[in-house]
Amino acid sequence: MKYSIPLLLLCTSTLNGCMVGPDFQHPDVVTQTHYNTDADLLNGDQRLAIGQQIQAQWWTLFASKSLNDVIQQALQNNHDLAAAKETVAQANEFVQAERGGLLPQVAMTGTVGRQKYGAALFGPADFSIPPFTYYELGPEISWSPDLAGGKKRGIERQQAMAEYQLHQLDAAYVSLTAQVVQQTLAIATAQSEIAITQQLINEDEKNLKLVQTALQGGVATQVDVLTAQSQLDADRATLPALKQKQSIAQHALAILVGSAPADWTPPNFSLNDFHLPQQLPLSLPSELVRQRPDILSAEANLHAASATIGVATANLYPQVNLTGNILQEALTPSGLLKSVNSAWALAAGLTAPMYQGGRLTAEKHAAEHGYQAALAQYKQTILQSFAQVADSLQALQHDHEEFEAQQQAVNTAHSFLQLSRKSYQAGSTGVLPVEDATRQAYRTQLGLVRSQGQRLADTAQLFTALGGSPVQQSHDTPDQSR
Repeated sequence: MKYSIPLLLLCTSTLNGCMVGPDFQHPDVVTQTHYNTDADLLNGDQRLAIGQQIQAQWWTLFASKSLNDVIQQALQNNHDLAAAKETVAQANEFVQAERGGLLPQVAMTGTVGRQKYGAALFGPADFSIPPFTYYELGPEISWSPDLAGGKKRGIERQQAMAEYQLHQLDAAYVSLTAQVVQQTLAIATAQSEIAITQQLINEDEKNLKLVQTALQGGVATQVDVLTAQSQLDADRATLPALKQKQSIAQHALAILVGSAPADWTPPNFSLNDFHLPQQLPLSLPSELVRQRPDILSAEANLHAASATIGVATANLYPQVNLTGNILQEALTPSGLLKSVNSAWALAAGLTAPMYQGGRLTAEKHAAEHGYQAALAQYKQTILQSFAQVADSLQALQHDHEEFEAQQQAVNTAHSFLQLSRKSYQAGSTGVLPVEDATRQAYRTQLGLVRSQGQRLADTAQLFTALGGSPVQQSHDTPDQSR
């Protein structure tokens, strides 16, 4: 019998490396080679570099120092990003906590008690022990060998959840940088719209004065004056909405950099400060699934679901519990810590599920269904990512077409304005046709500015749809080797 405990420890240590349940395999569900039916080709002044990886700091392709500075402020001070980092650290600590369950657990125990034995304890003997107080002190060790690998599957599941949180941090990083770019472009576009609208209002004011002068000279009517006044009022009415749009973008940008709107003023962004990238890196679909944070998060969630099956399967197997203690037992506190009062105990227990009302089997089946649900979500996430890239590519193509049409409209409007001015100087027309031509020229200029801002915004959206970066942003990854 003296060899039974060491032999049991040896056997359980040998079996401790087994793990039931499925071993996770990275799903291979991507068969596409391009995103659109037109093989992802763009027409115009932007070209796709198919298969080229997007650089980590993709926003630098816009060549705006002010944008780069604001993004650095956001990365340093944004509270959502800080929360995501702490969540990753928390998940890594949970991994360490799960690993601790593989090791023997040692605790120091102390007991003080008052006890009285009944007379029947000693049989027919005519004596009894009076009530007494006892004291116990000593370490206790317990260990449950991981025979079926349930604990290791639990560690695997927690590691997968830590990886999930890591990819969520990457997603927060990409989302933050994308939002900063979008808000800066919104500010720059609104600023240009306000400037052009103000110029248009100035022209309307000049026109009104000219018509009023013409009315005094008898060459214009009151209808002409009201028409000019109406145009001025209508254009003035558009200015508050543009200023509000600019203010909203400025306030949103302040929040992104971790400041209250009253405490932070953004740079004076202008569309001319942004360079439209001419060469656009386009990852292949097979590469996209390895770099988009939302896809990687879905895969980590799938991995966790797989490990959950292993945990539920291990619960169907017997479990061994080993315990031991070394105690000092005495009837007075002063009697503790004396060798004569030393006591010890070793015990091994086996627990095997016999009847649980179907609970353990149902839990295993539930884990299997959970895996299938996570797999479906993973596939859906991939499809959605492909659609986002396809949408961005189509948007850039349509943006180019719109920009060319707006540029043509600007050229036509300016040519018409020049002809109207020549006709007016020759005395062939009045001042109102000239002012109408002027208004049309400014309005086409507004359309061109909006088209220019949309091209920049959709280019940024493509970079975001591609995952923002081919690798995880300089974060500590959970150690999978320990």
